[in-house]
Parts: sequence; C-alpha cells; structure tokens
Amino acid sequence: MLEIFNKWYQRYLFEEESILLLVLLTVSVVLLMTIGDILAPVLAAIVLAYLMQGVAIQLQRHGLPQWVGVSVAFLVFVGAFFGFIFGLLPLAWRQLLALAAEMPRMLEQGRDLLGVLPARYPEFVGEKQLNQVMSMAQTELAEFGQTLVTRSLATIPSILTVLVYVILIPILVFFFLKDRQQILAWCGSFLPRERPLLRRIWGEMNMQVANYARGKVLEILIVGATSYVCFVWMGLNYAALLALLVGLSVIIPYIGAALVTLPVVIVAYFQWGFTSEFYYLVLVYFIIQALDGNVLVPLLFSEAVNLHPVAIILAVLFFGGIWGLWGVFFAIPLATLIKAIINAWPTRTEEPGQSLQTTE
Repeated sequence: MLEIFNKWYQRYLFEEESILLLVLLTVSVVLLMTIGDILAPVLAAIVLAYLMQGVAIQLQRHGLPQWVGVSVAFLVFVGAFFGFIFGLLPLAWRQLLALAAEMPRMLEQGRDLLGVLPARYPEFVGEKQLNQVMSMAQTELAEFGQTLVTRSLATIPSILTVLVYVILIPILVFFFLKDRQQILAWCGSFLPRERPLLRRIWGEMNMQVANYARGKVLEILIVGATSYVCFVWMGLNYAALLALLVGLSVIIPYIGAALVTLPVVIVAYFQWGFTSEFYYLVLVYFIIQALDGNVLVPLLFSEAVNLHPVAIILAVLFFGGIWGLWGVFFAIPLATLIKAIINAWPTRTEEPGQSLQTTE
C-alpha cells in the first residue's frame, strides 16, 4: 500500500506548485463546507464585484478614468440590487402567498376535471384511486401552506441580519471594485513568485467564468423581463412570480425550462381553461424559450463551454446539493475549472526501461 501511494505521489505531486494547488483546493472546499454561511455576504460581494468589474473595464477602455468606471459600475449595481430587494422580491412574495391561498380552489377545480376519468376509463382509473390522489394533494397543500406561514414567522427575528447584509454587501462590493488590484496583490504575496501552473489555470478560467457569469446574468434579466412584459400584456395572474421563475430557470441547463413550464401552464389553465387565451399564452411562452435557446444564448456566450451534457447535469446536482443556488449558478464554471485543472496538472509517465518523465 505504501508503495502504491509513493508511486501516485511521485506521478502527480512531484512539483511544489502541484502540492500548493492541492492545498488551496482542499482549504477552499473545507472553508465553504464549514463556515460558508458565515462567509456568505463576503462570497456574494466577491461574485457581484466580479460581475460588475466588466462594466468598469469596458468604460475604462472607452477612455474614462478608473474612478469614473468604478463609480458608474457601482451605481448600476446599487440600483439593480435595491430594486431587486425592495421591488421585485416583495411583489413576488405577495403573489406567492396569493397563489397559495388560491390553491384549494384550483385543487377542487382539478378534482372536478379529473372526476370524469373513472367513468370514461374505469380499467385505468378508479374512484378510490382518484380519492387517494386528491387526499395526498390536499395533505401536501396543507403542509405547503403551513411551511409558508412558519417561514414567514421565522423570518421576523432575522430581519436585523437581513438589514446588515443589505448594508454590508454594497459596501464590500464598492471596496472590491475600488481596491481590486491591491487585494489581488495582497493575496498573491502568499503564493510563490513563480507559479506557471496557477497562472495558466487562472488565465483560462478568468475568460470562461467571466463570459459565462456575465452572460448568464444578462440572460436571466432579458428572459425574466421579456416574460414579465408578455405575461402582464396577456393578463396572466401572478406575472411577477412566474416571470421570476422563468428568468431563474435558465440557471439550470436542460432541466430549468422543463420544470418552470408546469406552473406557467397550470396557472394559465386555471385562469382561462382551454380557451384561445390559454393557447396564445402557451405559444408566446414557447417562443420565448425558443428565442432564448437559439438566438440569445449564442449571442451572449461567445465562448462555448466544452462539457458533455452528462457532466453538466452531474455538476448541477453535485454543486447545487453542496452550495444551493450559488452552486447551481456556478456549476458549469466550477466543472470547467475542474476540467482545466485536470488538463493542466503536471504528471510523470514511466516508460519501460526509463525513469519517470514529466508530461503536461
């Protein structure tokens, strides 16, 4: 066993930088899994500052001073941040509560709709089976309503914490934008002066993560805003809540669009039934999804992420299970990071009659 470990060590950890990279990855994962909740505002501020850095850099490329670029980027962030916190979220929450209150009526209407099945298809659906299904649905609905009330009451003691985060995150974003070079230089002072492996991985990931993260944020905003305008124009109930779900659905590749289609179609059906308004709404929704996948995504993501669909789905499940929504959002960049590390990691191969040789 010791000999096997020694061969593995000599093959993959023969360079000082390889050991350093392994230590950095291990420490990062341990910190995120142990005190990730404590570091949440700092991590969120880092991500948001990284996203807004693109705005500041673009303004500087047009000849504006650095302080002007940073100021404009920060003002754009503050407007979007507080608009989302105090505008969209309360509206979506009120519509969610209204939808929960209307669920019993929808459930009863659904029972009337399904009540004809035992008479038409007695060999497939029985009255007893239908009663069991409706009873289970009523139980789940009651638990859902109780959960909403419990969480609403449970959030009262944490209002102070939320207010602290609302104040703290913009301040951190400002300083991360303003003192970006100093902070990076300070972090780099703890690393070796010569670090070609880290530079190569960072150079590759910086472009891909920037392209993906900023493009994904723009995609969420465009798809969500377009859906909201269309839903309001067509008179669909709970337009803000459903548009928010449609916008966030683009975070999860292949799965998000399929999942969010169900609530949109259900709400439209219980509002209009199988009428022309229902079919128009479904048509508009699928047009939005088609334009997103075939027009918007190719325009926003100039650099394709070369990952197999199975790898993307596994990354979404794994990182989403560990870090929640942030893990889902950054599942593809993190999977790309792992792929870049594997490809760039120096190894030694042993050929017959020769000593171990270094390969990259």
